[in-house]
Amino acid sequence: MIYFSKEKKFNKNAIVLTLLIFMFILISAISYVQAVSKDLSSCVFRLHVIANSDSKEDQDLKYKVRDSLINYMNNLCANASNKLEAIDIANSHIEDFKSIAIKVIKDNGYNYDVSVEIGNFEFPTKSYGDISLPSGYYDALRVKIGSSSGQNWWCVMFPPLCFVDVTSGVVPEESKESLKNNLNDEDYSIISNDNNVTNFKFKLVELFNNFNLKIANK
Repeated sequence: MIYFSKEKKFNKNAIVLTLLIFMFILISAISYVQAVSKDLSSCVFRLHVIANSDSKEDQDLKYKVRDSLINYMNNLCANASNKLEAIDIANSHIEDFKSIAIKVIKDNGYNYDVSVEIGNFEFPTKSYGDISLPSGYYDALRVKIGSSSGQNWWCVMFPPLCFVDVTSGVVPEESKESLKNNLNDEDYSIISNDNNVTNFKFKLVELFNNFNLKIANK
């Protein structure tokens, strides 16, 4: 009887210990993900353009608006050293962004209205050349064209990681340097997918962020 009692006690302690270890790992993982997400969000300023519709014409127009805004932003923030400076500059020229978008739209024969705002918005996981950013909430300049019921387009305005063709784009070295200067080595290695270990960490961050986004959208 004593033997079985000790065995049951041992099994109970083993279960409790396993649960404690699991909780410790889970809490550590959550803390790690939150720290990485906060660091990434604090150093990048993104662009979010929403087309009037999914028609080929409206999608083509979206890209033309995008290109004009990117060119303007790159010139405007050429000397910005961090995200806050880029946001301040963009905020003080927000009417210019709207005017540029409206001009492109009219020059292409359309009469869509445009709304432009700076805020904190939800983004999916996106890759820019050899740099990937996990899903989450990021500060961004959002441009809505017309009814804004078409497909979205995302990129990073600061540091400039926007490409006309992201599938073949290579992130400029100056952009990488800006990211490195605003991130710690651990965070930068995660988004640059250096090896299998950092790939796993990226997937971990992505998994938790996607879960949080689903909870937030319910």
